[in-house]
Amino acid sequence: MNEKYVAIIDYGVGNLGSVENMIKKMGYQSVITSNTEIINKSSKIILPGVGSFDNAIKKLKSTGLFDVINYNVLKLKKPILGICLGMQLLGKSSREGNLKGFGFLDFECLSFSDLGEKSDLKVPNMGWRDVKVLNSCSFTSNINSESRFYFVHSYYVPINDNYTVLSTKYGVNYTAALVYNNIFGTQFHPEKSHKYGMQILKNFIEVKNE
Repeated sequence: MNEKYVAIIDYGVGNLGSVENMIKKMGYQSVITSNTEIINKSSKIILPGVGSFDNAIKKLKSTGLFDVINYNVLKLKKPILGICLGMQLLGKSSREGNLKGFGFLDFECLSFSDLGEKSDLKVPNMGWRDVKVLNSCSFTSNINSESRFYFVHSYYVPINDNYTVLSTKYGVNYTAALVYNNIFGTQFHPEKSHKYGMQILKNFIEVKNE
């Protein structure tokens, strides 16, 4: 295996096979792994996620992967892409649980159920949504107002000018994708979003490491 493979973090949470298959279909190399050495030697990291915030953090810490990811992102400055819950874990916390996230970005995940008069929204938010490009960059290359992505989530990341690059709306405008230095995230599932999801993954994989 060459050094330009993407490590898909295996901690028992997420659609790992679907992500791997899409990357393979695009002609890139990836590996589903929980091995520290393989992760350290990878060029980039993808952190998928499905389920609850606290459960994901507990699994990452019990397997030692929490520290491995911290080392790769903070010390090696390696690009990381968090998908769905994986993106939410990149922040400080979530109202879904009590444990702290990685804290790479300063945000708390909020709940659609807490929108007051808009709380009659069906939760989770599930289905295809349009996005708006708030900040053009290499990660959003070839993404526009016609691009649609598949979402499944009950909590969301508020919009922030420092990192939100794509937004969407479900009762409230919120972050659909984010970028800050070597930190990348999508609230939607690119592996379920057909050609647009494939484009986002391509953009991430082709990002140049520092």
